[in-house]
Amino acid sequence: MINANTSTPPRYDFFTPEVVRDSHPLLTRIRSEDPVHFSPQLGGWLLTRHADVVAALKDPRFIQATGTGRLDAMPEEARQQLRPLRDSIRMWMGNDNTEDHLRFQRILKKYFTPSTLEALRPRIQELTNELLDAAQARGGAEVVSELAYPLPANVIAEMLGVPTKDRELLQTWSRDLLNIFRSSTMEQLLQSQKSVMEMTDYMRPIVAEHRLTPRKDLISVFVEEEAAGNIRNTEEIAANCVLLLFAGHETTANLICNGLSALLDHPEQLAMLRSNPELMQSAVEEMLRYSGIGGVILRVAGTQIEMGGKQIQPGQLVFVSLASANRDSDSFPEGGRFDITRKHNKHVTFGYGAYYCLGASLARLEAQIFFSTFLPRFPNLRLANREWVPSPPLGRQLSKLDVTF
Repeated sequence: MINANTSTPPRYDFFTPEVVRDSHPLLTRIRSEDPVHFSPQLGGWLLTRHADVVAALKDPRFIQATGTGRLDAMPEEARQQLRPLRDSIRMWMGNDNTEDHLRFQRILKKYFTPSTLEALRPRIQELTNELLDAAQARGGAEVVSELAYPLPANVIAEMLGVPTKDRELLQTWSRDLLNIFRSSTMEQLLQSQKSVMEMTDYMRPIVAEHRLTPRKDLISVFVEEEAAGNIRNTEEIAANCVLLLFAGHETTANLICNGLSALLDHPEQLAMLRSNPELMQSAVEEMLRYSGIGGVILRVAGTQIEMGGKQIQPGQLVFVSLASANRDSDSFPEGGRFDITRKHNKHVTFGYGAYYCLGASLARLEAQIFFSTFLPRFPNLRLANREWVPSPPLGRQLSKLDVTF
C-alpha cells in the first residue's frame, strides 16, 4: 500500500509536484546513490538499475502481485461492494497465479504468430489511413483521443470479432478500467466495476456466436481451447476478452502518443527520421526505451532475496521500475538522450522472461505503420498543446496532445 504520509521526512520524496510531473531526474539520482532502495512512502523496495530489473523479472522468487491486492486491502463494506469487480479481475491472465498466466500464454502464442501479424498489416494500414484522412480534413488532431487510441482499439476489436458499430462504446468502457490501476475514489472504482460488468455481458453472446460459427480470430481460438479443456468456461473467456480489449490498445496508444511527443521535443531526430525512413524500426525501439511507457511492475518477494547488498524479506513489495532501467547509462550509453539510431537497444518496456508481453510484436507493427504513414503525410507538423496526468507510482501519461498540420 502506497503511503505518502510518513512520520519522518523520506530520503527521496516521490510525491513532490516536480517528481509527479517527471520522475526521471529523481530516478537518475537513486540509480547512482541507492539503486536498491527501501521507500517508506511506497511501502516497499524500488529497483532502478537495468541489471537488477532484468534479474528480478527473470527470478521466480519475485512473485507477480495480484491485481486485486488494493481491493483486498479495503474496508469490509467496500470489499463487498466491489466483489464483482474483484471476481472478474481474478480471472484475468496472470492475476491469480503463474500457472494460469503460463496457460494463457501458451494459448495466445497459437494466435500471435508472425504470419497472423503480417496478415493484419493491410487492415492496420487501412485503419491508419481512415484516421489520418479525417485528421487532415480538420487541419490538425488531438492525437490521444483521435489517433493513438482509436487505431489499436479498432485492431484488437477486429481480432476479437467485435462489430464496427460498437467500437466507440468499447473505448469508453476501456477508459473506465484505467481507474483500477490508479489512485481512484470509491465512486470511480464503482464506475470501473459497472463498465467491466457491461463489457462482460457484451462479450458473452459474441463468444456463444463463435461457438456456432468459428472464425479466424482470437475468440475462436479461446473457444477451441475451452473445448480442449485448456480454458475453464465462458466466464474465463469473457473476462480475458475484457482484459485484452483494454490492455491490447493501452500500450500502443501510449507508444504513439509518447513517441510523437519525443520526436516533437527533438526536432533534429524528427528531421533525421523523415529523411531516413529506413530508421523506422530502430526509432520505434528508441521511443519504447526513452518514453517511459513501461512504468513500474509490482512484485512480491516469495522468500528472502539478496540484491545490491540489501536483504529483501518475504512478503515485501518490490517496485520494478522499467522506466528507470531503460535510462540506465550502464546499459544504454547516454541513457537520458533520445537517439533513433541507437544500437543494441535491449530495453525492458515489454517486461522480460515468463511475463514478457505477448502483444509486443503487434504494438511494434502498429507503431511502425502509423509513423511511416503519418510523418510523410504531414511535413508541417507542429505541437499546439500538451497535457500530462500522473500515473502513480513514478509515472505519467499524456492526456492531450494537440498538433496542427
